[in-house]
Amino acid sequence: MSGAPPLTLSRLNSMNQTGFTTALGFTFELSPWVVERAWSERPFASVEALHDTMMAVLDAAPADDKLALIRAHPELAGKAAIAKQLTAESTSEQASAGLDRLTPEEFTRFHELNAAYGERFGFPFIIAVRLNDKVSILAAMQARLIHDEAAEIAEAIKQIGLISKLRLLDAVIA
Repeated sequence: MSGAPPLTLSRLNSMNQTGFTTALGFTFELSPWVVERAWSERPFASVEALHDTMMAVLDAAPADDKLALIRAHPELAGKAAIAKQLTAESTSEQASAGLDRLTPEEFTRFHELNAAYGERFGFPFIIAVRLNDKVSILAAMQARLIHDEAAEIAEAIKQIGLISKLRLLDAVIA
């Protein structure tokens, strides 16, 4: 999805930190620091090991870094999508769930839930849209509004893990 030819694990393992970060920086939405911090753990035996290391970096990150990563994600069917200002990965992912083809009623519901969620938590709702459709996303948005902030941060990080793993699997071959 990054637009470049698929990367091999062997090639990634041999890259310097700048090349590695540039090649995989798209994995975590506008937050290449996760990839950059994982570089020192090379070589990776598998794409799964690479992703596990990146998630360990994320888990060990300070709360402010985690919140910055969460806040780097766009609202679903939000202003950035309408203005075509999403990353290529987010554009494709939102389209895969039909979020680029909402009825006026669905768009209104997304807008209302995005606003309620943002007001409650101070960051955008995050879900692995490629594993969902607009109906399940709307249901999850509604259901997750009852979470407390700590539970919702944990859920956002879990969803970011799913999103980043799908992105890695698209881009890297063993």
